[in-house]
Amino acid sequence: MANLREIRNRINGVRSTSKITQAMKMVAAAKLRRAQDAIVSARPYAYSLDGLVRHLLARVDRNTLPVMARRDEVERVLLVVVTADRGLCGAFNTNIIRHATQRIHETYASQYEKGNVSLLCIGRRGFNHFGKPGYSILDKHIGLINSASHADVSAIMADVLDRFLDGEFDHVEIIYNEFKSVIQQRIREEQLLPLPEEQGEESEGKYHHFVDYIYEPSEIELMEYLIPKHLNFQLYRVFMESNAAEQGARMTAMDAATTNARDLIHNLKLAYNSARQASITTEILEIVSGANALKAE
Repeated sequence: MANLREIRNRINGVRSTSKITQAMKMVAAAKLRRAQDAIVSARPYAYSLDGLVRHLLARVDRNTLPVMARRDEVERVLLVVVTADRGLCGAFNTNIIRHATQRIHETYASQYEKGNVSLLCIGRRGFNHFGKPGYSILDKHIGLINSASHADVSAIMADVLDRFLDGEFDHVEIIYNEFKSVIQQRIREEQLLPLPEEQGEESEGKYHHFVDYIYEPSEIELMEYLIPKHLNFQLYRVFMESNAAEQGARMTAMDAATTNARDLIHNLKLAYNSARQASITTEILEIVSGANALKAE
């Protein structure tokens, strides 16, 4: 009977866990709908603005504005790593951390050996990992991904831009999860500073194909006005992408956990019924054996 009691308690425990994961799945689904609507609405503006800035970059001398000028040698690198504040979202955080670690130790190995790779951690999980000895943390921002305002993002971007213009960094790159679908997220790394000019194959279809226009005012004046807005909104888009990807990953993970819990309950019930039947059979055998012993006397 002790075995039956243990199985019954375990069934009750797994059933309670299943209710929790089911509730978390529903909460993540509700958050995902809002996050998905937000990122789908923001992408056209972000891609159009990015395309316009790239088009202007091709028409002006990159050395005209410091934010556009390429550095001769990339000695000091800043990586902006965007993770979640919480877990229970599958491999969402693990993949980002692994990818960022690979970039540090492979792509920027020479800079890392000199201590010239700094990290700006957006999200608690990334800070918890890279906060250990061996990594240089420039700053951290926790609790912003799910509720970041445009003012919050602008303040972060302004600090990064000031440090870049002051020569503290030669290259600024951001690593994040891009939302593709409910069950798929893609890790992306994008160059923030200096402003990239080239469009890769992945950019086809995102940007409008601009023809040559006569700009009034001049291209330089437009760039001075557009660049801060462009950088702020690109970072804001990354926050929204990461938020939507996190909610999709959490919903998928909680759905899988709920399914596994139900399967485990089914297997435990089979084990419970089998143990119960064996216990009943043993009791019957004991009764019959006792009755036979009485008859023999």
